[in-house]
Amino acid sequence: MSKYTDSAKELLEHIGGSDNISVVTHCVTRMRFVLKDPKKADVEKIEAIKLVKGTFTQAGQFQVIIGNEVSSFYNEFVKIAGVSDTSKDEAKEAAKQNMNWLQRMIAHLADIFTPLIPALVVGGLILGFRNVIGEIPMLEGKTKTLVEVSQFWAGTNDFLWLIGEAIFHFLPVGITWAVARKMGATPILGIVLGITLVSPQLLNAYGVAGAEEVPVWDFGFATVEMIGYQAQVIPAILAGLLLSFLEIRLRKIIPNAISMIVVPFLALVPTVLLAHIVLGPIGWKIGSVISDVVYSGLTSSFGWLFAAIFGFAYAPLVITGLHHMTNAIDLQLMSELGGTNLWPMIALSNIAQGSAVLAMIYINRKNEQEKQVSIPAAISCYLGVTEPAMFGINLKYGFPFLAAMIGSLVAAVISVGSSVMANSIGVGGLPGILSIQAKYMGVFAIAMVVAIVIPFVLTVIFSKMNMGKVAFKRVRSN
Repeated sequence: MSKYTDSAKELLEHIGGSDNISVVTHCVTRMRFVLKDPKKADVEKIEAIKLVKGTFTQAGQFQVIIGNEVSSFYNEFVKIAGVSDTSKDEAKEAAKQNMNWLQRMIAHLADIFTPLIPALVVGGLILGFRNVIGEIPMLEGKTKTLVEVSQFWAGTNDFLWLIGEAIFHFLPVGITWAVARKMGATPILGIVLGITLVSPQLLNAYGVAGAEEVPVWDFGFATVEMIGYQAQVIPAILAGLLLSFLEIRLRKIIPNAISMIVVPFLALVPTVLLAHIVLGPIGWKIGSVISDVVYSGLTSSFGWLFAAIFGFAYAPLVITGLHHMTNAIDLQLMSELGGTNLWPMIALSNIAQGSAVLAMIYINRKNEQEKQVSIPAAISCYLGVTEPAMFGINLKYGFPFLAAMIGSLVAAVISVGSSVMANSIGVGGLPGILSIQAKYMGVFAIAMVVAIVIPFVLTVIFSKMNMGKVAFKRVRSN
């Protein structure tokens, strides 16, 4: 009998028993359940279990926050419940039975972009570092940059662009691979498709506007412009979806004996052709419209209002899973404008959530059990992982979550009002400043201070006002 046995038995009882579990798996800190009848789960009794730090429902999964012990607890729970081990992918697929059409669409979008995030974060840090050494005059009376006075830094700057270009200019390759992988098509065909969108044979997307003449493929009866789609998001998504659709359908109708030869050919060739004739131009236009609308909204005379709404509402969007849509918008802004003014607000929202937890650490400084949850949550939040902070502390008490939202609102208005731009998606916490374009780092640092101070102070004030969590729980249940 392990130290997790009693807690595992309690959780199994209050979640509705083994018969109510369709799928169960775990991540770094949470148990993830797909329940046959979510109403059978007694949330209050589950949250009363000593080992449980909190619960929430997201993307069709009932999630129970355990903490760093989740792996050992999961093994004990599975043994007691008599359910089989399940992969995360299987859990996600099963969870979709509890989703509406919008949630399903967002889940698919998340599955496409999530595998790309590590590369995008690295790329953002690299571009930020190149801006610091190549654009900020800090030597010889602040008239020259490091690159201008040092051959070492000049070489470093050129070398790092090799990685930055691979990540951002050739982003369509990653997207078409991710789409093919997600939809069940052959990933290598997705990679090949992506390469055909960014091939050096094509006119670079960044050079289209200034080109005197666009090269074409001449088929005698028709011509097709040889335009690349470097850094373009939507054309790559559309092309990847078409490839996947054709391949999956062709597999069903072509005999297995010739499938290996015929299916890749009949799926890839038409897709590449349609990508350059139809999907590419349409996707480029759609992407341009989206980026223009978002950028115009953030830079208009009412930009402060857009920023205030987004800064206040981003954390609730995380609860619903709708925040995954921002990845596509950020990438589209980067391809059109060379940066994104949306992502800095996301980083500030994460910082604000961490600061509210920091205040709770101060308020509960004599509670050792509480600190075991809140200290790791605050650290991970400041490093860009908000879920332990939001679901384990801020939503549990209610008023810290509200304080963080208010702090995020003010910080977002400062960021947008100062035209802050990030090079790319980065680490969504304190290290996020490294992804900010060099000339905006100073004002972004001020916004970061605001995102730290206001949530901290408001959380302490709300605590002294004895703001309970009952009202906020009512809001969550609606």
